[in-house]
Amino acid sequence: MSDFKIHHREGEGVNVIELKGYLDAHTAPELETTFQKLLNDKKFNIVVNCKDLTYISSAGLGVFMAYIEDVRKNQGDIKLSNMTAKVYNVFDLLGFPILYEIYKEEKEAIVRFTQPKKS
Repeated sequence: MSDFKIHHREGEGVNVIELKGYLDAHTAPELETTFQKLLNDKKFNIVVNCKDLTYISSAGLGVFMAYIEDVRKNQGDIKLSNMTAKVYNVFDLLGFPILYEIYKEEKEAIVRFTQPKKS
């Protein structure tokens, strides 16, 4: 089993969460804690960089679904970036590209927070 790590950094009014390793039922609570802390701190513009995420289970995907509504209710969003093809395929299979904006590069996702929303 791979070690799971979360690195959080803030800049340009956007909070970036970098995920590394396996996100599954055992490690999902760490991501839940990170999202909950951001919500408690009223930080609703979130980019999740998946560059070093090697595996995601349904429990991991469930964390994203658990927090997206609260984030969007506060005029924020969770945008995803830097996915490997393997990880993207899991998100795609479950229809996440319809619900979430997914970008090749983190900086593209960050820029989207500064652009006006399309109606």
